[in-house]
Amino acid sequence: MSTSAREGSAQHANYVGPYRLEKTLGKGQTGLVKLGIHCVTCQKVAIKIVNREKLSESVLMKVEREIAILKLIEHPHVLKLHDVYENKKYLYLVLEHVSGGELFDYLVKKGRLTPKESRKFFRQIISALDFCHSHSICHRDLKPENLLLDEKNNIRVADFGMASLQVGDSLLETSCGSPHYASPEVIRGEKYDGRKADVWSCGVILFALLVGALPFDDDNLRNLLEKVKLGVFHMPHFIPPDCQNLLKGMIEVDANKRLTLDQIQKHAWYIAGKSEPEPQPPIQRKVAMRLLPAMEDIDPDVLDSMHSLGCFRDKSKLVKDLLAEE
Repeated sequence: MSTSAREGSAQHANYVGPYRLEKTLGKGQTGLVKLGIHCVTCQKVAIKIVNREKLSESVLMKVEREIAILKLIEHPHVLKLHDVYENKKYLYLVLEHVSGGELFDYLVKKGRLTPKESRKFFRQIISALDFCHSHSICHRDLKPENLLLDEKNNIRVADFGMASLQVGDSLLETSCGSPHYASPEVIRGEKYDGRKADVWSCGVILFALLVGALPFDDDNLRNLLEKVKLGVFHMPHFIPPDCQNLLKGMIEVDANKRLTLDQIQKHAWYIAGKSEPEPQPPIQRKVAMRLLPAMEDIDPDVLDSMHSLGCFRDKSKLVKDLLAEE
């Protein structure tokens, strides 16, 4: 497990490292989220408290995967993981605190958004997703509930518990995500390209922003899944024609005909937002490569993080590859 402090990191029930625990912000599948205040700088953070003893091995793996992936990603529109603390019983994820709540609640409160506001949110989501995909990471659970807003109403993509590393032309197999936002190929249980599945989900999100409703909905789950597989939905007349064209290209049943992120960012409706505030660009980082002469030079936390990503299942082979000269 990648961590900044090990045994005894939560020395006091009211503190996690230098952070004082305050009110509960929410409760998720893996545990409580509390407000944390840094005892010196007064910086606010959100601390996700995960009880190892109450979670199954598969759910714990999901948490470890989320930690590993968030440590790989640094983008202004992705929720930042500041630190991780752990003891025998608990994991503490110190996350960026954003005060605007979920995009879902914002949408419920406001109803359908204007094309201009919808485009602002959409461009920020696409910017974050493009960065993730460029680092071989597919989110696989994109929906308004997993999109948070900061105090200036800017997007933070959150909840990477279902995310997966996808390299090259390899395909994914695990069906995951909400049925309202999942692509037809995921619903059918086929092997799929996670990047194309993410594009479908973004199309559904854009539709929801513009319309205040979902393109596919039904109280009966079986009927809902059939609607998604058919991909037939009503396009309201008030959606601008060029945006209708974009939606049709994203919510396309044939994954091979579905628009790519590159095509989306070159689309007329997307480009029309160039006069509006741009999504914040990612921080450029230089990576220095060096040979690892011995096992002792491999950081065990980094090794655990790589293993938890799922594509390095054989840890001994991973170590051998890391020590190889080529």
